[in-house]
Amino acid sequence: MVPVYERVALIGLGLIASSMAHAMRRDGLAGEIVGYAKSAETRKIAREMGLCDVITDSAAEAVQDADLVVLCVPVGAMGTVAREIGPVLKPGATVSDVGSVKRNVIEAVGPHIPDGVHFIPAHPLAGTEHSGPRSGFAELFDDRYTIIVPVPGSDAEAVSRLTALWKGMGALVEEMDPEHHDLVLAVTSHTPHLIAYTMVGVADDLRRVTDSEVIKYSAAGFRDFTRIAASDPVMWRDVFLSNKEATLEILGRFTEELFALQRAIRQEDGDHLHDYFTRTRAIRRGIIEAGQDTDAPDFGRVKARQG
Repeated sequence: MVPVYERVALIGLGLIASSMAHAMRRDGLAGEIVGYAKSAETRKIAREMGLCDVITDSAAEAVQDADLVVLCVPVGAMGTVAREIGPVLKPGATVSDVGSVKRNVIEAVGPHIPDGVHFIPAHPLAGTEHSGPRSGFAELFDDRYTIIVPVPGSDAEAVSRLTALWKGMGALVEEMDPEHHDLVLAVTSHTPHLIAYTMVGVADDLRRVTDSEVIKYSAAGFRDFTRIAASDPVMWRDVFLSNKEATLEILGRFTEELFALQRAIRQEDGDHLHDYFTRTRAIRRGIIEAGQDTDAPDFGRVKARQG
């Protein structure tokens, strides 16, 4: 297979970047993969496991002569990284990212991208609660959506090439404008994460329920919350600060819904509760029918991925 890009530079070597490296290798999508991480320990691990063809000790060194540069760092750090690499980017190269916020990233990164270099933000809607270079696996993006968010004036050929890479890694690709992307993700990801963090925090505060009981008697719902709440705290801190308006809007709507449910429970309004749960159940069926999850009754008992 002819590579989509001859030289790809991955800046940041966590779950998404390491999974991209594995997926590009699996499908022959890159001639050479170069990686960089801020942490010396992370670079050491990546070298030991052969994650990339080359691991450099600076972001500027990693992006030299790269045809594609992918920023895989927390969204709060992307502007700083873009400032560092901007002067050494190859003319005609493409710079992309994997952040779950788009408007803030465009505003932070865009000014540092020189003329003649294509900036095409993207967001793979795939992940786990794990992080670090050992957490990645080639199948992470298979049949999961990646949103491409072209900026005004984006080169159509460069967008098509980036799309081909993501499709080659198994993703389903769609385009979206940045404001709508950030609102959609506030609904489907950001606010649910905040609620999960809150629920786990509530359990920690309920001293009438001991720590051992929380761990021993966790039902599937609470286990799901703890899985989500185990995600990288730096990444999620930056996400909420970067997508503040959309997240606060959805949190306001959530609060209204929660008050309505409180009232229904207090007034023993079973019809309201039944109708509400029936509507929400239909959303779950839609997710399964869209192939974004399965209805397998594993109840948390599926063994962790080997390797």
